[in-house]
Amino acid sequence: MTPIRHNSSDDTVLDAVRDCVLAVGVRRTTLTDVARRAGVSRMTLYRRWPDVRTLVGDLMTREWVGVATGSMPERRPDADARSLIVDGLVAGVAAFRAHPLFRKIVDVDPELLLPYVLDRRGASQEALLGLLADGLREGHADGSVRAAPVERQARAVLLIVQSFTLSLRTMTDEDDPELSSDAFLGELRTVLERTLTP
Repeated sequence: MTPIRHNSSDDTVLDAVRDCVLAVGVRRTTLTDVARRAGVSRMTLYRRWPDVRTLVGDLMTREWVGVATGSMPERRPDADARSLIVDGLVAGVAAFRAHPLFRKIVDVDPELLLPYVLDRRGASQEALLGLLADGLREGHADGSVRAAPVERQARAVLLIVQSFTLSLRTMTDEDDPELSSDAFLGELRTVLERTLTP
């Protein structure tokens, strides 16, 4: 899969919008604020991004793909593809839930995530599906992952992982070790292992 790349001027702008969103949320962030923080003119922004939502969409793609790729474990001679996939997905859910931008959006602007849950796939979901499909193909090749059509299997796994990422806090009770976030991450590991094991 070809990674999503941003040039350095894009990264400067995306860093600025991230800082604005973390400070005041998406609804209160303006292109003027972003331009000032990035040290560019508003017209420079308008040529690339028509509005704040488009900017935030590109920011979410950069951040979410970064979280996912950063959660992928190093290849180890003693680990098959399924183990690496499961380790990476469980670590990814924990990393997403701890990510400051994700937490801010869930707390202040959760409606931004609804289109990607209810209506359509976004660029970050497409990128994550590509990463998953690559890992699943390796698992099919080494025999550690149950044979199935790769695209369907990747989408089914992403549905599982998304539900844990987006809805976990509705099910946890951190005062009860049986219902803590860590306990549910253990359940996620079991679900994924059983789903992927031949």
